[in-house]
Amino acid sequence: MKHTAARSYRAVRWLATPLEEGLKEASRRPDRGDISITTVIIWVAAVTGALVIAGTIAVVIAKYNGNLAGI
Repeated sequence: MKHTAARSYRAVRWLATPLEEGLKEASRRPDRGDISITTVIIWVAAVTGALVIAGTIAVVIAKYNGNLAGI
């Protein structure tokens, strides 16, 4: 049981260390250039738009595949 507790303690320390360092860095430099929510919204909209366009093209090609074979 003692071995398991020591192992758990080491795992918690291993996981907590990067978090502590990140929090220290954030308090030291509050404006680190983190990505803004606006940028995330723009990227999601762009990717969604690209997928919609690609899906539409795929549907049109599948629908008219027989007609396009003679081109």
